[in-house]
This record gives sequence, C-alpha cells and structure tokens, in this order.
Amino acid sequence: MAQAIYKGKRTNWSPGIDLPAISTDLDSVRAYQFEVHFDSTMTNRAENLTLAAKQVSQVGMSVEDIVIDRVNDRVYYPGKPTPEEITITFDNLIKDEPSAELWSIFQNTYDPITGTLSAKAPPAGSGQFKAQTMTIYQLTNDQSLRGFIQCHGVWMKSWKAAEFNYSTNEFHTIEATFRYDFMGVADKSGLIL
Repeated sequence: MAQAIYKGKRTNWSPGIDLPAISTDLDSVRAYQFEVHFDSTMTNRAENLTLAAKQVSQVGMSVEDIVIDRVNDRVYYPGKPTPEEITITFDNLIKDEPSAELWSIFQNTYDPITGTLSAKAPPAGSGQFKAQTMTIYQLTNDQSLRGFIQCHGVWMKSWKAAEFNYSTNEFHTIEATFRYDFMGVADKSGLIL
C-alpha cells in the first residue's frame, strides 16, 4: 500500500525543521556538460583537437531484426548493427577559426577543389581519412570527467554553414555530420560499461 511520506512529515511542520531528506542519488547528467575531442589522425595537426560545440545530436546504435516465421509463431533474433549519424553544431568562433579546421577535416573525406575522395588514405595519401577516435566527454558540475562516449572509425559526412541572416541576433554556427564504424560508452576510469 502506498504511503504519503512527505505529507505525513508535514503534520506538525515548522519552517526549516523536520523536513524529509531530498534524495540527490537520482540526479542526471546535465545536457550541456560535455566536450568534443578529435583524434589527431582526423586533423592535419600533430596534436588532438578540441572544439567548442554548441550541440551534439543523439549518439547511438541499433540492431536490425531477423524475423523467423514459424507455423504459428514469429521469433526475432538480433541481426546487423547500425551506427547512427552524429550531427554536431559548432560555434563559428573568430579566434582559432573552427570553420577552417572543420573544412580541412571534411577535405579528408572529399576535396571539392581536386575532386578526390579519401585523399589521405593509402596508397596515394600518407595517412587515414578515418579518425581512430572522436570522444564526447561527459562532465560533472565542477567540470571534472564523469564518463565518455568514444566513436571509432570516424569520418565527416557533411559540412554546413548556418544561414547568414541580418534579422537574427545569434552567433553563426557550423554543422558537421559524422559517420562511425562502432562506439563504446565508458566511465571516468575508462572501463567500457
């Protein structure tokens, strides 16, 4: 039988005294507490790249069904896994020019000036057009690491500049869409969950 615990605690209530303890064990990670890091294999730099991201779309994978029809029953089995695309919206900052950095990453996939696909890939190129990792770090309230989502075999599928419009009062953004081969979710110690 359900009990009204909170109501029961308030029968002889006086302000600030004898209130029930509020649980914080079920608090969630806030949606804005994240950073996005790119592996140096994706960029034309020697070091990893961290860009200010305004928004990251849902990150996930799904598994297709294999349907087996029996005489009177239908049974389902797991089939091929399908990773979903990730769309990340970046602020087009004046300092460090993230739009140029993202464009050079896109040129690793397709360079419209030369018309080459995967120019960095062997045998013609000297590196990989796919990054080994792209990591989305989840942060706590004090900005320390809580966990991360790591995508492997990442390549940029599209690069889009936001609409240029005098009538809006907001910062300009760059929207980039990424594909990946597989992903992992880990806690702050790096253990895959």
